[in-house]
Amino acid sequence: MNTSLDKATPFSKILIVNRGEIALRIIRSARKLGYRTVAVHSTVDMDERHVLEADQAVCIGEAAPSASYLNIPAILQAAALSGADAVHPGYGFLAENEDFATACAQAGLVFIGPSPQSIISMGNKAGAKNIMLAAGVPCIPGYQGDDQSDECMLAEAIRIGFPVMIKATAGGGGRGMRLVNAVENFPELLRSARSEAQNAFGDAHVILERAIEQPRHIEIQVLADRYSNAIHLGERDCSVQRRHQKLIEESPSPAIDAATRQAMGDTAVAAVKAIGYEGAGTLEFLLDDAGNFYFMEMNTRLQVEHPVTELVTGLDLVEEQIRIAAGEHLSLSQSELRVTGHAIEIRLCAEDPDQDFMPQSGVMHLWSMPSGLRVEEALRPGAVVSPFYDSMIAKIISHGNTREEARRKLMSGLESAVAVGVKTNQRFLLNCLAHPVFAEGQATTAFVASHLGELNAADQPDQDRLTALGAALLSQSSNAGLAVLSPTNALHCRPALIILERQGQMLQAMVEPQGAGIYLVRLGELSLQVQLHELANQSVRFTCGGLSESAAYLHQRNELQLQCRGRLLRLLDRTHVAANAHKDKTGDDKLRAAMSGRIVAVMVEIGQTVSIGQPVMTIEAMKMEHVHLAPISGKVIALHTRAGEHVSSRILLAEFESDPIAQAAG
Repeated sequence: MNTSLDKATPFSKILIVNRGEIALRIIRSARKLGYRTVAVHSTVDMDERHVLEADQAVCIGEAAPSASYLNIPAILQAAALSGADAVHPGYGFLAENEDFATACAQAGLVFIGPSPQSIISMGNKAGAKNIMLAAGVPCIPGYQGDDQSDECMLAEAIRIGFPVMIKATAGGGGRGMRLVNAVENFPELLRSARSEAQNAFGDAHVILERAIEQPRHIEIQVLADRYSNAIHLGERDCSVQRRHQKLIEESPSPAIDAATRQAMGDTAVAAVKAIGYEGAGTLEFLLDDAGNFYFMEMNTRLQVEHPVTELVTGLDLVEEQIRIAAGEHLSLSQSELRVTGHAIEIRLCAEDPDQDFMPQSGVMHLWSMPSGLRVEEALRPGAVVSPFYDSMIAKIISHGNTREEARRKLMSGLESAVAVGVKTNQRFLLNCLAHPVFAEGQATTAFVASHLGELNAADQPDQDRLTALGAALLSQSSNAGLAVLSPTNALHCRPALIILERQGQMLQAMVEPQGAGIYLVRLGELSLQVQLHELANQSVRFTCGGLSESAAYLHQRNELQLQCRGRLLRLLDRTHVAANAHKDKTGDDKLRAAMSGRIVAVMVEIGQTVSIGQPVMTIEAMKMEHVHLAPISGKVIALHTRAGEHVSSRILLAEFESDPIAQAAG
């Protein structure tokens, strides 16, 4: 009989095969336990916080993930160079890659995660589903066979019935997933799902499942050691999603009763015991409106949303992972687990909700996260948000005695966060948290799609107040010889007509100085008085419409960005620009890249006739594919890029010659 000592696998230095906030998170727990840490990084990440905070760091390649964070030989060399004897993969990248886990074992490194066989068994959606079906676990009807031919997949989709879901077998995070509502859309969406899966996970295989209408997305966190002990840590509700990517997670779920919680937890524990699982993992389920739950997949790694479980259980899941990997027993039994209060997490992402959530990159000039809440992030003011990696830049997590207290704390903290320079989904998240459906705990996976207009709406009075503030600030620069952005300048300023561009629309603002720091701003029929009280360190205290508050600002050349209570407004000063200069002189017969990224597909040829809205090119950025559509109906007369090339935001991709007949018909 083996003893605990026989099964121990001691180590002293951990190589962290990840970046950003999760690398910092692992460093924190490893250091608490006395382990030394080694960071790996790409050439563009050499000055990132996780690199500077680790004990040692090794560069493993160029910016593209395939050349660095997915480069197994370079990672193993980094371990040998640094003397690391254990590896923590974090999440994403190689966290669920059985070849990497095997390579670590062959190199004599302790892999802080499950065995390669467990990753193969449960990390692959098709394999996991077959195991669960054999064990009698309820699963969504679908197809997970080896025949991946277009003909077979189409036939199986028709057999299952539409709507049908296409899912990449090798990964998660919404990548390689497509909802298909009609048979005629299936071939193109299958191609797109496979392409995205190949780019994200190196595996183009997919499965098909019947789409369940408006379910809850519920996941069960499990821990298991090598001594056949396993427990679950309750559930997380991850129903608030957009494009199958989670936006808000909470624990416990407002939709789960005690009986369902126990049934799902027992199912999860039985599943991991059946395969001899070791480490932290998550089983994901869909819950229908009748209370029936169906197994979807297992993530054989730490989840992005693990902090909500930590806050309600008091456990450190990274610490538990490390202890299990070293051969220790679980630190508690199921009966000892206690869940206290409620926790909610939001994912702050670099994306533009006003442009169909296109990923954003660039310099984050102003960056300040709230105090009093748990924040997982890795940025600093002036940091570059890279186009090569995931768009998530921070997680903000609240904990309260009740769900409402946790929601209230999170809204307050998110309002106080400052992120200026790269557009984020901050306003969108605030609108989600404030929406009555979410506030009442009724949000399903259909929540965002069903209420997208409301969730993405800007508050018009807030916009007008910030526009008036911006006009007052910008008017100072139009008075020669005066310093820009000083509250006392109004003593000397003359009336000014400022032409502003706000969200693509031109506005005339007449600004009339009224005294020390006081301006009357006329925006069409609207008149607002703005008083500037204090400007310091890129923040302004002001009164407008009788309400006094503070805003962050960033003034660069003809652009002014203002952020107040989590709402960001970007104003362009067009006063000294010719009336038509704001328009794209190239007209609408040219297609430009909406973001920086890599061309993964070109769907047209020169000379081909296209219809407005027809897919032309697909760009992969921040691990997601984004289809670019024809701006007009007509003929393709020029293509300026090809598949495989990297392009910058706004670069010219294709040109078209208008078809007047098709345009008129459209």
